Amino acid sequence: MLTTAASVRFTVWTNAMLAGTCDPDTAAHRILGADVGHHVAGLAAHPEPATLPVALNLLRAAGAREAYLALPVPGDPIGLAGPPAFNETALEAGEAVVLSGAGIGLVPAYVGPAVQWSVLPAQAPPPADLGEADRGLRAALIEAAESLAALDIARWKPEIADALIDIRKIGQGKGDDLAPGYDARAVKAAATARRCLAIADAALEDDGAAVTGAEADARRRALTELAASARRALVAACGPFAEQ
Repeated sequence: MLTTAASVRFTVWTNAMLAGTCDPDTAAHRILGADVGHHVAGLAAHPEPATLPVALNLLRAAGAREAYLALPVPGDPIGLAGPPAFNETALEAGEAVVLSGAGIGLVPAYVGPAVQWSVLPAQAPPPADLGEADRGLRAALIEAAESLAALDIARWKPEIADALIDIRKIGQGKGDDLAPGYDARAVKAAATARRCLAIADAALEDDGAAVTGAEADARRRALTELAASARRALVAACGPFAEQ
């Protein structure tokens, strides 16, 4: 699930390290999370797959200045700016990290409780507007809640209806902080986006109660649009500190 994607952790903690708000060892530990191991393959200065602490130091030495999150899906390549080989690999994975200054991107492959990162040439995307993305998510949340209410989501999946009401009532999601250096607005937007993505993932697992094909399509469309807005908000919230 994108709410716990390794690329989210890698992006925010690498930005913290590059901005000097944490050291490489701390960043590596937080990127690792509950996984048993991460290795980065393809670094020019390290022919063998590197551990996270080594890789982070090598990325900084290679000129990395900022990390950008990418959460692309077919038809919405959010966070990608090329070249085609990198875009295709990131799109297949559904997530990636791009490092400006170093001209590279990292794409994760999950192998059980471990992650193998592949390094490829990549271009940094244009800056994301957090305010715009956050407003778009809030508008999408309202629209999705209203659309799904009209389709009787309370009968279909009452837990999803309750979760949507809670987000709208509270005004934010509850989730882990990003990393030292991110402001409260970014943390709040990321938490809301993560929660919306989790809701959309859960609701899209099945069509629930028996419905017509048209109703099923309408439900899927509302949830897909909510997920798209949430991905954009999460990408913007996890951007470099200068963009917050």
